[in-house]
Amino acid sequence: LLRTSRLAAARGGATLAARRPLSSAASGSPDAINYTYTTEFDFRRAESLPVREAFSIVGKDGKLRDGAKEPNLGPELLDKMYRNMVQLQVMDHVLYEAQRQGRISFYMQTNGEEGINIGSAAALETRDTVFAQYREAGVLLWRGWTLQNFADQCFSNKDDPGCGRQMPIHYGSKELNFHTISSPLATQIPQAAGAAYAVKDEGENGAVVATFFGEGAASEGDFHAGMNFATTLECPILFICRNNQYAISTPIQDQFRGDGIVSRAAGYGMASIRVDGNDILAVYEGISQARKFARANSRPVLVELMSYRIGHHSTSDDSTAYRPLEEIESWRTTEHPIPRMRTYLEDRDMWDQEREDKLREEARKAVLSAMQVAEDKGKPEALENLFADVYQDLTPNLVEQQEELKEMMRLYPKHYTTEY
Repeated sequence: LLRTSRLAAARGGATLAARRPLSSAASGSPDAINYTYTTEFDFRRAESLPVREAFSIVGKDGKLRDGAKEPNLGPELLDKMYRNMVQLQVMDHVLYEAQRQGRISFYMQTNGEEGINIGSAAALETRDTVFAQYREAGVLLWRGWTLQNFADQCFSNKDDPGCGRQMPIHYGSKELNFHTISSPLATQIPQAAGAAYAVKDEGENGAVVATFFGEGAASEGDFHAGMNFATTLECPILFICRNNQYAISTPIQDQFRGDGIVSRAAGYGMASIRVDGNDILAVYEGISQARKFARANSRPVLVELMSYRIGHHSTSDDSTAYRPLEEIESWRTTEHPIPRMRTYLEDRDMWDQEREDKLREEARKAVLSAMQVAEDKGKPEALENLFADVYQDLTPNLVEQQEELKEMMRLYPKHYTTEY
């Protein structure tokens, strides 16, 4: 940090210490943090603080909220956003059923969170690096990852970029600036802060970094480390929290007592906004404005997107064991982002039932076709790929291990096979 500060000063820029908002004083001095004194005892209870409102444009009925400004997005963009939401929903349904049929080992849906996926993706630029959790397939879909790409990864075939070494839905694309998903929660958050530190000197027209996570992941230590790194190092990054109200089976009232996740931003000196995650237009506007702020000021922003996980956590979960069906059905029928967006478009003569039926039929056929092609492809070369892609060239100890495994397979062919 000292070296970075000196370099900035030598280039005529502000040092890190001079740019910090709390004080211009040296660290450790009496006035390092600005505050005043009082003789009145001021014991503040958390519940006495106001609850943060969620920014929203379109209500659950698909109509503009009173006082909301009509978004100026254009018919082509609105059409693409809706089509991507439907395509994502259809893909989720087909691949979920494929897992139930035993054709793939695992799957996770975005049911109820399609507006978060597509609204965020549309507001970001493809050059913005994304560190996702595991419910952001729509971001890749928007950026151009094909249905065949999704199917190949889920079936772990020879065209799977991960060579079959990852679970299904652990997507990644270097070309689309989407880091490969890892299973452990929140590990992507401090990694994203580091990536944002690397692009902070690109100026106002540079890229930003976006990291996605659920409200449950915000209980991990990596969340706090990433937030603190980003604020103290002044990084252009969006911390995008999908608050879908459940961390697997744990409801939010058993996760924390504060005002959601957005309230934590103030403690780190971070800008923040809460958005109606079921309103794709509000998501788009919220992420757009957050991106502009982050890049123009080289500062992080926490965006809490309020939604509800309508589907099970994954194919390994039965959510009816810990929440009533009436609750799920209520959210599905009254708050789902897809019907809300459809009503908005129909009111403006931009959509109708004929187009809806055609889109869903074509989307289903496209997913089924991609899935069939993926299923018929061969598997990756197991023995070579087992040791590849950690180092550019295999290290001597890995070469030794590889040869040892080959010999073991030669001696005991009945117990080792790479055939499928």
